[in-house]
Amino acid sequence: MADIQSPRVRVIDSAVGCPEIPIVRGEGNAKLVLSPHNGASFRSFQLVSLGSGACTIELRHPSDAAYYVIEGEGAIVDATTGVRFDLAEGHMVHIDAGDRYRIEAGAAGINVIGGPCPPDQDLYGGITSDKG
Repeated sequence: MADIQSPRVRVIDSAVGCPEIPIVRGEGNAKLVLSPHNGASFRSFQLVSLGSGACTIELRHPSDAAYYVIEGEGAIVDATTGVRFDLAEGHMVHIDAGDRYRIEAGAAGINVIGGPCPPDQDLYGGITSDKG
């Protein structure tokens, strides 16, 4: 049997100490909840909150990404074709590696959590570590 290190369990409060990443156009923000900056090797999560009419910048990652809609409504837009897919609370979306996309808020805004898996070093490269 392979020698597997015991995993470390951490509780991360997304309201405290999460650095913002500059991926939002308009009202809102994107907080980096989980990434290599705090010890994650295999997954990343950002909490993206977009106000009415706001969107993310165009995103593209070398790995797949997935997002879950916590509340609100909006769309995920294929930035290559312009095709829009409506999103609402409870929906999940999967983006293939290399696909260009953006998240757009509806009239009441949208909150999603997710990101690339494994983490996208280009997206998170400038964030300093809080591991200790």
